[in-house]
Amino acid sequence: MANTGNLDAAIEQLLNVEKQMRLAGDVAGTRKAVTDILQLCFDARAWKTLNDQIIVLSKRRGQLKQAVTAMVQQAMQYIDETPDVETRIELIKTLNSVSAGKIYVEIERARLIKKLAKIKEEQGLIAEAADLMQEIAVETFGAMAKTEKIAFILEQVRLCLDRQDYVRAQILSRKISPRVFDADASKEKKKPKEGDNVVGEAPADIPSLLELKRIYYELMIRYYSHNNDYLEICRCYKSIYEIPSVKENPADWIPILRKICWYLVLSPHDPMQSSLLNSTLEDKNLSEIPNFKLLLKQLVTMEVIQWTNLWDTYKNEFENEKISGKSLGEKAADDLRQRIIEHNILVVSKYYARITLKRLAELLCLSVQEAEKHLSDMVVSKALVAKIDRPMGVVCFQTAKDSNDILNSWAANLEKLLDLVEKSCHQIHKETMVHKAVLKV
Repeated sequence: MANTGNLDAAIEQLLNVEKQMRLAGDVAGTRKAVTDILQLCFDARAWKTLNDQIIVLSKRRGQLKQAVTAMVQQAMQYIDETPDVETRIELIKTLNSVSAGKIYVEIERARLIKKLAKIKEEQGLIAEAADLMQEIAVETFGAMAKTEKIAFILEQVRLCLDRQDYVRAQILSRKISPRVFDADASKEKKKPKEGDNVVGEAPADIPSLLELKRIYYELMIRYYSHNNDYLEICRCYKSIYEIPSVKENPADWIPILRKICWYLVLSPHDPMQSSLLNSTLEDKNLSEIPNFKLLLKQLVTMEVIQWTNLWDTYKNEFENEKISGKSLGEKAADDLRQRIIEHNILVVSKYYARITLKRLAELLCLSVQEAEKHLSDMVVSKALVAKIDRPMGVVCFQTAKDSNDILNSWAANLEKLLDLVEKSCHQIHKETMVHKAVLKV
């Protein structure tokens, strides 16, 4: 009791000093008085008194901004020293209520919310943690370091994915432009102009920009895996593969390159997929995994792929990837078969103008009904142009030309013919001149 009495008397004395300093407008004095009060409470381990004093000091008439900032920063150092979780939550909530709506302690408030969300997550309250994190819009904080902003938004995205709120996860992920990871940090350290916000340093526990890049793309892979968007997953792995620290270590890049190959094969055929396929084939590192190089070459080569042979060759590889990656499943195996069928139909359309459905089904190793279904799906998705004469059982891959196209092709042919005639006349004239010159000599 005597200790409590002494503490109260000491606080009362410092409160009078703080009042004098505040009314005199002495920033340094007020700041020192405020921090001394908090230090007294902390040394006495009087946590309830500490919380009460923080609220009292912040609500005093004409309280200086600098004093509130110093008080919040001082009290934040005590959070990790609290004896139990309840006391820690209480202190964080007190500091949160004091810093709410004050722009000069917005960064401190964001860090407090992050700590509180971490505690909630450890208690298994993921939805509550996600809601807490979403209250803070760090992208508007001018004084916060760029890496800390990105780390905060990534934490928001992760919590949304953990609670399976994929729509909000996508909205939050769009706050980060992938170009920000390619920025050169050395060029960015410009001298601040007068009137600019001074950007603070990121705390020591915030990862570097390249580490954040990897975290970002790993979260985006989780998001795209939910929709089975194979091409986007492949592009995310490609971005991780380009990180220098990954490229230097074969133990890191070989599994990632394997995943790039699998997701390329699983992606539907389109210009972006073709471009990625060709660029991956040109990668020298691909020779380290010859099986996958062969797989990609088969897709680029305009030849029909036998599904049974391909599946027998790569079944074990596919299942191992499924175990290690936990992302390839039964649906991926069905999609792989679908992609091989689509490739084969595209190959057939290149070589045949007209083909019977029966022969097409034989080439695809399918029944006539299945061949017709897959062909129809590709026509609907505009992957290729074809018409089926069902009574005759014939597929026509040629497009019907309208009158304008026919006239344009005739005009082009005439232009070529006239060009050839002109070149021939020129050559004849040249030969005649040479012959005349020889005769004169």
